[in-house]
Amino acid sequence: MPVINRIAALAPEMKEWRHWLHRHPELEFDLPQTAAFVAARLREIGVDEIHEGIATSGIVALIRGRATGPTIGLRADMDALPIEEITGADYASEHPGKMHACGHDGHTTMLLGAAKYLAETRNFAGTVALLFQPAEEDGGGGEVMVKEGVMERFGITQVFGIHNAPNLPLGHFQTAPGPLMAAVDTAWVTVTGRGGHGATPHDCIDPIPAITAMVGSLQTIVSRNLFPLDELVVSVTQIHVGTANNIIPESGWFCATIRSFTPEVRAMVEKRFHEIVEGTAAAFGVTVEIRYDKGYPPTVNDAEKARFAAEVAREISGAEAVCDDAGRDMGAEDFSYMLEARPGAYLFMGIGDGAGLHHPAYDFNDEAAPIGASFFARLVERALPAG
Repeated sequence: MPVINRIAALAPEMKEWRHWLHRHPELEFDLPQTAAFVAARLREIGVDEIHEGIATSGIVALIRGRATGPTIGLRADMDALPIEEITGADYASEHPGKMHACGHDGHTTMLLGAAKYLAETRNFAGTVALLFQPAEEDGGGGEVMVKEGVMERFGITQVFGIHNAPNLPLGHFQTAPGPLMAAVDTAWVTVTGRGGHGATPHDCIDPIPAITAMVGSLQTIVSRNLFPLDELVVSVTQIHVGTANNIIPESGWFCATIRSFTPEVRAMVEKRFHEIVEGTAAAFGVTVEIRYDKGYPPTVNDAEKARFAAEVAREISGAEAVCDDAGRDMGAEDFSYMLEARPGAYLFMGIGDGAGLHHPAYDFNDEAAPIGASFFARLVERALPAG
């Protein structure tokens, strides 16, 4: 079964929706135009219920099938990124410094397309909960929606989501049972010594050698503290220190991103991070302030739901286009909170060649929208058979 014919016929309308969303990117929880647009389309589509203002700007819409049954959740994120767009598209961002560089305009469009088909056909027994989520890129909107009780309030028993994948062939799907994406933690370290003239280092306590020693030593967490078959990334991504060529600075700071998959490794890294930074500080006679923020947990697929989702993807794209044992990704995703609350699965869907995610030249491929919408629609029909 390829792309559903009715959804293929919706392609021009879906393209219009996507281009409107692309022109009007908004950030985090502040999505007034986006949320209003989605709600308006849902009213036109004729869903049974629309619940707005969830997690500030999120929406949950319900579509009931021909008979009663369980509720399945389908999620799309709606927020954009603080990036200046360089695509040159005639539908490019109209909001300076903001753009849909991660394809959430496409995700929202795919879910709206599936909603239109499902509201027309209702060939399922149960209820579909459409979860339009804010603040995936920053703010953890998925966690907020879960904490606000969407799973319990709407009786959701399982939940699924898709993320587009540039440079994966168009319509190809990848997923895996168990951990698919990493947990992400972020550490900020401020190092304070005693500043002074560059010509009199003996009168100073220089934070620069301390910082460079800390950064180098932190790399030994992966090479010397981690079991070799586990997976971990510790990347120092910023170092800021100094103002002039003849001044030893008073202080400086650096930050790091930490990616892991298991609670044990996550705890080990946090412990060793503090030990290394604080021990190095003592050795160099500086003081440190560490802010270690726990971010999104790992995205962990339910094994059976991942197998089922891959089965549905094969119906849409063919067996050769679906990999159900893909390698783990060190990126992070706040759909993880929904998968902690309910069994389900997350999949990557190829959109063909193009700039990568979070690049100013990125653009979602409109040809992918009917494929993703067909996947969502068929997933519902298979999970909630009408009999």
